[in-house]
Amino acid sequence: MILFFLLPLILLTIAAINFVQIRTPNKISRLQDSVGVVVPMRNEAENVEGVISTLAAQEGDLHFYLLDDNSEDQTFALLQRFTAGDARFTVIKGAALADGWIGKTWALQQLFEASNEQFLVSIDADVRLSNDAINRAVTALQSARLDFVSPYPRQIARSIGERLIQPLLQWSWLTTVPLRYAEKSRQKSMAVANGQFFVVRRSALESIGGYQSVKHAVIDDVYLARELIKNGSSGTVINGSDIAETRMYASWSEIEVGYGKSLNKAFGSIFGALFAIAFLFVTSIAPFILGLLGNSYGWLGFTAIVGTRVLSSLKSRGRVLDSVLHPISVVALIYLIVYSYLVRNTVEWKGRTV
Repeated sequence: MILFFLLPLILLTIAAINFVQIRTPNKISRLQDSVGVVVPMRNEAENVEGVISTLAAQEGDLHFYLLDDNSEDQTFALLQRFTAGDARFTVIKGAALADGWIGKTWALQQLFEASNEQFLVSIDADVRLSNDAINRAVTALQSARLDFVSPYPRQIARSIGERLIQPLLQWSWLTTVPLRYAEKSRQKSMAVANGQFFVVRRSALESIGGYQSVKHAVIDDVYLARELIKNGSSGTVINGSDIAETRMYASWSEIEVGYGKSLNKAFGSIFGALFAIAFLFVTSIAPFILGLLGNSYGWLGFTAIVGTRVLSSLKSRGRVLDSVLHPISVVALIYLIVYSYLVRNTVEWKGRTV
């Protein structure tokens, strides 16, 4: 029974170390290097004005490349409208989807080829930035002497479904990956990244042919980090909660679609998924059940695992009180993993089957 306390305690230890050591972008002076910001967009009419506003407010000499990936709404027209007269913006009408590619990576490849700056910063259309976010993110990469960093945005969660699932994004890597070791490690299994906000040296990206190696990857961010590490580059996730935020999904149905397209790819194989489910059960659900049955190790394990969520919430600016719902969150996550396998190859995202 002590195992149900020791495993959560190990996760709490890793989380505590990361809580202290995770890199956080600091205030900086003006950048001297050229920086290009790329934004792939498909059916993002509702986000066009917001993302252009957040980019236009960025400090420094930056150039912004916005690509409309054959949208079925007014995205392209709105891009032209809201960037008119601002020479910092280049609006691109994307080519038809190439064979063997998925939409986002094809859009990113076109943006990569259209730009020429020393550093590339990719953000999603629903991300909103502080005015110094890009400067601070690039400076964090330079000061740490890394080739890529992924500032993890604060995940806005309002509905019950969001509050149960979204905090698990940061929690999953904060409790399992020793970040300072991972950033210099050559182990691809320790790659952590978030495509919502990703900063990379052009030279590192060129060395792997841009996005060619991840052209069919639904989880393109993590796979890109793995390819960069495989090729000798170094980098990891950093804390971006003070400089960026996003609301990924606004309802449970959106959560099902979003995670339905990706979780069946997240663990390498069905056996990897089964291992992940077993690990989640042993560390996050079983201790609570044992505690209810009167086992003291169960309550100790439950306290430790809730402690990991508290640390994650504090670092990511989430709701600390939601930490006590962790066993329920994990039940919901296990459901989404199973659901993702049941609907694989049938999920539609942005009007395309993935």
